[in-house]
Amino acid sequence: MQNRTLLSFDWAVKRLLRNKANYVILEGFLSELLRRAIKINRLLDSESNRDHPFDKFNRVDILAESEDGEMMIIEVQFTSEYDYFHRMLYGAGKLITQFINKGDDYAHVRKVYSINIVYFDLGKGDDYVYHGSTTFHGMHTGDELQLTPMQRREFGMTRAGDLFPEYYILEVKHFNDVAKDTLDEWIYYLKNNKIEDSFKAQGLEQARAQFDYDRLSDDEKQAYDRSLDSRRGERVAFYTARIEGREEGLAEGEVLGMEKGMEKGRAEGLRHVVLNAHRTGMPLPDICALTGLPKDTVEAIIQAD
Repeated sequence: MQNRTLLSFDWAVKRLLRNKANYVILEGFLSELLRRAIKINRLLDSESNRDHPFDKFNRVDILAESEDGEMMIIEVQFTSEYDYFHRMLYGAGKLITQFINKGDDYAHVRKVYSINIVYFDLGKGDDYVYHGSTTFHGMHTGDELQLTPMQRREFGMTRAGDLFPEYYILEVKHFNDVAKDTLDEWIYYLKNNKIEDSFKAQGLEQARAQFDYDRLSDDEKQAYDRSLDSRRGERVAFYTARIEGREEGLAEGEVLGMEKGMEKGRAEGLRHVVLNAHRTGMPLPDICALTGLPKDTVEAIIQAD
């Protein structure tokens, strides 16, 4: 079989994986990542939970409920966000409050998995898959806090930390394209939009069949091509703004020469970055991530232009 380019996972999440017939693909990915069999009961709406007009949307690409009642957030993020860790935390916390009814016991709080597939540097590390969970350790004895026998029977877990949200981060760009296990086979697809004939990971055989570009209608092909063009445009705008701002800031600093002048030049350079990025249509959160400036500062620069 020819190793052909397939649809990107983010497109498949939005257009194909919501079909119940394709749950087996998503179940395969989740099973390989969590290292246990996952069966999806249903997909849920994750953007209907605003308590106040100014409350943030809890935007996720897909929200799945397993047959065990566990909640699994899956986000695919291409554009760098400096506060993405906080976004992960917010998403998990908001999900917990969304799916518990007023008056319910706290024991009804769902187990949440936050799964983040990112195509940028998120933090600093050498791996490409990270797992975060909660543990409670004695400050004097160092022992890990366990659940009581009654709690184990009720909750089906062993450690106290097992009740808390868990986080997975897949930094796709750092994967070296050498698939050493079945999870790597999935990451290879996430990075390259290709599935090798030799891959055996759960769900990939079905993904190879369903994610074929040629299966799309003409309208869907046009929409898919536009999405790829839009993503390329965002990347170009991002890097162009950064390069232009850096060059203008350095030039200004060289003219001023002294330390005070360098600081002023740096500030002027950041101002140029903000304005260049804004003129290309880059969203405000991305400008903040690009420059490291807080939102109110970026807004002030834009309004003063």
